[in-house]
Formats: sequence, C-alpha cells, structure tokens
Amino acid sequence: MADLQLKNICKSFGTVEVLRDINLKINSGEFVVFIGPSGCGKSTLLRLIAGLEEISSGDMLIDDTLVNDFPPVKRGIAMVFQSYALYPHMTVFENMAFGLKLGKMSKHEMNERVRGAAKILQITEYLERLPKQLSGGQRQRVAIGRAIVRKPKLFLFDEPLSNLDAALRVETRIEIANLHGNMADTTMIYVTHDQVEAMTLADRIVVMNMGNIQQVGTPLELYENPKNIFVAGFIGSPRMNFLEGANRLDVGAHTIGIRPEHLEVSQQSGTWAGEVGFVEQLGSDTFVHVNVPEVGTLVARVNGTVAFSQNAKIFLSPLKGHLHLFSEDGQAIGHA
Repeated sequence: MADLQLKNICKSFGTVEVLRDINLKINSGEFVVFIGPSGCGKSTLLRLIAGLEEISSGDMLIDDTLVNDFPPVKRGIAMVFQSYALYPHMTVFENMAFGLKLGKMSKHEMNERVRGAAKILQITEYLERLPKQLSGGQRQRVAIGRAIVRKPKLFLFDEPLSNLDAALRVETRIEIANLHGNMADTTMIYVTHDQVEAMTLADRIVVMNMGNIQQVGTPLELYENPKNIFVAGFIGSPRMNFLEGANRLDVGAHTIGIRPEHLEVSQQSGTWAGEVGFVEQLGSDTFVHVNVPEVGTLVARVNGTVAFSQNAKIFLSPLKGHLHLFSEDGQAIGHA
C-alpha cells in the first residue's frame, strides 16, 4: 500500500508554465482519475509522478518519503500507456515476464506471477501467442498484466483505452474496475479525457484546467455540487445549460445552470416557451435542443420513447431545487 502527496508542485517547459501549485493527497488503495480538456496538464502530472519528467518546484512524497530525485525504477511504480508498447517478437508470457527477468527473479516465482496476472485478466490462453495475433483489447490487457506482475505500490494509467473501439472500451473499462477490486491495496491513478470512464471508475476525480486543479471529489459530489462554472460544464453529458443576464429568474445569481434532466417539458405551459430545433434520439434517452427567445438554446433530456417534431412549440421549466447558482467570477454560490 502507498499514499502519494503532492505539495506545491509546479512544472515549466522553458518559459511555458504547464502546472501551477498542485496540492493533492491520494490515499493508499484509492482509485483516482485525473480529467480535463486536452492541454490541461493531466498527462504531464502523471509523468511527474512516474519520474519521467523532472519537477520544476515543489515536493512529491510516496509513503512520506521524498522522491523528487528518485528514478522511476526506485519509486515502486508501474505505468500503462495508451500505446501498448509490447515487444512484437516476444510471446505474451515473455512480454509480461520481461521486467521480472531483468530483475533476476527465479523462474518459479516469475511463472507464478505471470500466470496469476493472466488469470486475473483472463488471458491465460494467449500466453504463447505473439502480440500480432491478439486484438487491441487483448494487447492492452497484456500491457496491464506486465505492470501487475511487478506488484507496484502505485499503478499509473495514461489514457489506456483511447486506442480501442467503443465496445472494447466498455469491456476493458469493466476489467480495470474488476482489477481494482482484486488489487484493493494498490493505489491507482488514471488519466483520461472521457468523463464516462472517470465517473464509473473513480473513488475520487481530480478535475484540471490550464495547469490548475479546479476541484477534487467523488463523482457524485462533482456532478451535484460543482465548485465553479468550469466543473459544472465539464462534468455531465450533455453539458449543463447556462443562462446569464436578464434570464436569471431573479434568484440572486449572475449565472444559473440547469442540467438537461432537470428541465421539465410540456406542450401546454412552462417557464420558457421555445421551438424544437434538433432532436437526438439515443434509444433510452432523447435530447431535445430547444431554441428559446432571449435565452438561447436549452437542451432537455427526456424519455427515449417521447417523440418531438422539428419546429414544434414546447415549454421548459426547471425543477425546483436543481438550479445551480454562480457568481460573476464563476464560483458556485448555492442552489435554488
């Protein structure tokens, strides 16, 4: 087990400041996900933790030991990249055992570790195959297995599912969740731009933007109580609707936000009258884009069986208690 503390971590490449004053504690056994838009610094932060980049300033501690100057091999860390990085001429067994062999582990223990990891990941039957004989999802499981056998203190994932198709992403995401259950003592840190991965995998999510941490919390905390407009708009799909200026409903806020599922749709009456502009029918859900004069386009989430025709006149009303209120500087100030 290992905990990780980041104290005032900064990182610059030349004159470009990529990370600013990062403070974060990750507890032993936690599954923490870093999420944010491209270029926000999440992958750079992961590389700093791994020791693949040097910290410009600040302190990093693993189990209360300062590791700023430790090389990757001394940190007790294993990392899984988005590219599988498997040796094409080696079998699955040889790929998984390679690091152990370099460490001069006995053949007996090496065999036990590789077969134990293969069993967890359900790839035992592929141990004698070459990477080219495997699907993308199977190759990613081999890459994960190569990390597991090292029994790391910290397990780092850098967008490991980004090269997989939609079906394989779901399947592999479930396998990673099961892996965390089977390795409850191992601290896992996972970088992604996909909020579905973040919401379904994380014990806590770290939302980043422009080199700063915006908010840290459980998936539901971030969804229900975002600290600012950035987090409110980034977490949730479709994104939260925002209204400014004269359309604040006199609730004492500069901006109000309302999630699509918290808009009630009626054909008779409501707070806002609008016209259906675009309809996304996704089976279980339908997303209705409604053009409201002097307000803009609002998106409502309704049951997938409800049908709407383009240009139809409808009414929208926010559910009481579900309005998010924001100050002029974008900070959350309550609900209404």
